Amino acid sequence: MQPLPSPPAPRFLPFLAALLLLSACSNDPGNPTVGSGIAPPDINALNAEAEELSRRFVESLQPALQTALQSGGPAAAIQVCAAVAPGIARELSVTSGWKIRRVSLRPRNTASAQPDSWEVVALAHFAERQQAGEAGPEIRTAALVGSTFRYMQAQPTGPLCLTCHGKELTADVRGALLQLYPDDAATGYALGEIRGAISLSKDL
Repeated sequence: MQPLPSPPAPRFLPFLAALLLLSACSNDPGNPTVGSGIAPPDINALNAEAEELSRRFVESLQPALQTALQSGGPAAAIQVCAAVAPGIARELSVTSGWKIRRVSLRPRNTASAQPDSWEVVALAHFAERQQAGEAGPEIRTAALVGSTFRYMQAQPTGPLCLTCHGKELTADVRGALLQLYPDDAATGYALGEIRGAISLSKDL
């Protein structure tokens, strides 16, 4: 008696074997760049680039403010800050590919300086670090949030800033602020207090 022939393999078995093989070779979902040909972001390079842009912003704005103060007084400096600072941020953003702006928990310009949720947390930590004794110019933070690299540099209240952001303001300063920023909340600061930050972000 001859043995019966083996039944044919189900048609789905080759497909199942291929599926198992692909599954074994797939990337770790927690590290999507592995084996994908996409290089992970260079965090150190991004941090250095953001720090340089932040420095350029400050170095471009301060001379303009000092010149305005010397030539036209505090009211003129407020005019310069209202017109020149946004222009510097726009120019740096266009030439660098980063999004650059100033933010504060007590914004002067509520239309452009209102912080988002990540910036709110960072600004609160900045204030804590300053109160703990850390020097304002050294206070900064950076993080990779999803596919966006984010960086913030604290803006402490310097002697020049007190003219328009301090606790005792002249009548002409109050008048200029009322005219340009009717919802202004950026006064009453003491020397060295963190009054905001330069915020930079770059989509990767």
